[in-house]
Amino acid sequence: MTLEVLLQYRTRRPWAPGPATLRRWARAAAGRRRGELGIRVVGSRESRALNGRWRGRAQPTNVLSFPGDGRMIGDLVVCAPVVAREAREQGKTLPAHWAHMVVHGTLHLLGFDHQRAADARRMEGRERALLARLGFADPYGS
Repeated sequence: MTLEVLLQYRTRRPWAPGPATLRRWARAAAGRRRGELGIRVVGSRESRALNGRWRGRAQPTNVLSFPGDGRMIGDLVVCAPVVAREAREQGKTLPAHWAHMVVHGTLHLLGFDHQRAADARRMEGRERALLARLGFADPYGS
């Protein structure tokens, strides 16, 4: 059995990748990990509410990771409008930034973090390698 990726689209605006693409990116990030991972694509209102409740921040955010247990690796909540705005601001294509957010969030669910400098270097290196294999440029521009 491989990684099963369960999807929910609460919005597809302004743009969100299709199911096969989201699954491919999540599976690439998860490597050989088996189990279930949920991805929910949301708008700004839902992202803001979840970010406020779980992180104490009253604004929408690009991706939230909610670890699971047992067979359930966890859930990602990706905010389509925030990802679109960030892609525009950073001069990235929508697919490139979406891929980065899915990879980034999945790595969080696998235990990667970026709170300390050494951990950030490790996580960013993994992101760079995974995204390169998926055909995307370095998300950090270095």
